[in-house]
Amino acid sequence: MADQPDRSTLERGGLGEVLGASLRLGLTSFGGPIAHIGYFRHEYVERRRWLGEAQFADLLALCQALPGPASSQLGIAIGTIRAGRLGGIVAWLGFTLPSAVALVTFGLLTATVDLAEVGWVRGLKLAAVAIVAQAVLAMWRSLAPDIARSALVLGAAVAALALPSPTTQVAIIGAGWLIGRVALSPPADSPTGSAPVGGRRASILLLGLFGVLLVGLPVLRSALEVQGVALAETFYRAGSLVFGGGHVVLPLLHEAVVPVGWVGEDRFLAGYGAAQAVPGPLFTFAGYLGASMGPEPNGVPGGVLALVAIFLPSFLLVWGVLPFWDALRANHAVRRSLVGVNAAVVGILLAALITPVWTSAVGGPVDVAIAAIAAGLLIVARAPPWAVVVLTALAAEIASGLA
Repeated sequence: MADQPDRSTLERGGLGEVLGASLRLGLTSFGGPIAHIGYFRHEYVERRRWLGEAQFADLLALCQALPGPASSQLGIAIGTIRAGRLGGIVAWLGFTLPSAVALVTFGLLTATVDLAEVGWVRGLKLAAVAIVAQAVLAMWRSLAPDIARSALVLGAAVAALALPSPTTQVAIIGAGWLIGRVALSPPADSPTGSAPVGGRRASILLLGLFGVLLVGLPVLRSALEVQGVALAETFYRAGSLVFGGGHVVLPLLHEAVVPVGWVGEDRFLAGYGAAQAVPGPLFTFAGYLGASMGPEPNGVPGGVLALVAIFLPSFLLVWGVLPFWDALRANHAVRRSLVGVNAAVVGILLAALITPVWTSAVGGPVDVAIAAIAAGLLIVARAPPWAVVVLTALAAEIASGLA
């Protein structure tokens, strides 16, 4: 086991080494948010020994309790500890840049192409069916293993299907918080260790800025009716309200960009499928959407704006909450509430699997067979998602040619 240095004696490092470590992860971390945690532990705890097991577990607990992409937030936190807040930014850049460049490029290349009848695009959509199904199954087993939480999952799914909108999803998360607080039991294990602590005054200012942007951007959007402001508000809201990581952002972004006509259904699911074939955080899917959406493609500026907007809440929350985490995670009521929130998130993702993922991707027996084989490769054979995406795209292209 790696050494466990005391929190007060953790060594500081330079920006160059933080960039090198995070870029290595950004180029090699396939497999989605859960797999990313394993890559991070190997790189930062075992290989580089920048922090010990207790510190790593502390930071992981903090990031999983916050809305947003847990793996990206974990990287931001570790980079901040190693080289200050600029280190957190550099750590995010290294981990995010490879997949962001790939998906923005994909968005630009396909922005003016009719993707509805393209065989390999159909394969990307079917791969998305399998990947979301795997995520639902894994999260259900982990976050809702008993009857009470399974009932909450099903209730959340029914509500999300009956009233599909971002507002409904926020209300479901709020209901999960309340149900967890009054009716569910917290995890049996007690939190241990101690999270790194920074300046509380600056943290309060950062949390205040998070709230001001969450409330103020919708107001600004209504007042100005400018496309750039609308895009920033949409992705900032998604990054602020998503519990459960990359896959769970799918329904929020779908309801925000597809019904208003910014991105078509085929293009949305094709991009989500492509996001599975690259390493790094799934939230870089926002870069694809920002680059390709609108009557006229937004290009690189739209992709960059979408990426900054969806990840900005992660910086504000991690830097803002870190000094207060010890007290929060020890609070019995907060821990109960988070149990309910997690189950509600699984229900929202289950609803997204049914619609739009399944209803938009599966059109006949051949599609069912391809999606089922892809799911089997992921769940039973434990094949890497990028390989399943490639194989599914090839299978759909071949099936399209034979039809």
